[in-house]
Amino acid sequence: MVARFASLVATLVLVAPPVVHAEDPALQAQSVISEQIRALMRDDAEKAYSYASPDIRMMYPDENAFLTMVQKNYEAVYHAGNYAFGRSKLVGGGEMVFQEVMITGPGGKDWTAIYEMRLMDDGTYKVNGVRMMKNSTSTGI
Repeated sequence: MVARFASLVATLVLVAPPVVHAEDPALQAQSVISEQIRALMRDDAEKAYSYASPDIRMMYPDENAFLTMVQKNYEAVYHAGNYAFGRSKLVGGGEMVFQEVMITGPGGKDWTAIYEMRLMDDGTYKVNGVRMMKNSTSTGI
């Protein structure tokens, strides 16, 4: 009886269709944010700029203008010490993701950044804006 049950289970496993899981939009967005932060920490303007949405690219037409804007307005992101992801909010099933990121910036000051991530036609996410708040407590999106 045990052998028959084991045989049945093995057959079901072998003929069952594979389960396909679409990647979680929040995890995809977090990956892009991490890559951009790492690029900024290395002063790799070209790589950091590659994660900017078309709307951001229209405002800052090259990577040098983009990097200058980040240095001036987003020092905590540019010189992030540590960072951790907080809550995520999906809009429209993932066409847009708002991602909370807690960042320790220069001087040990804590910030919360809310990233607006947009889903592009090619299935990737791009950074479409970041709002910075000087605090260390997750306050939601």
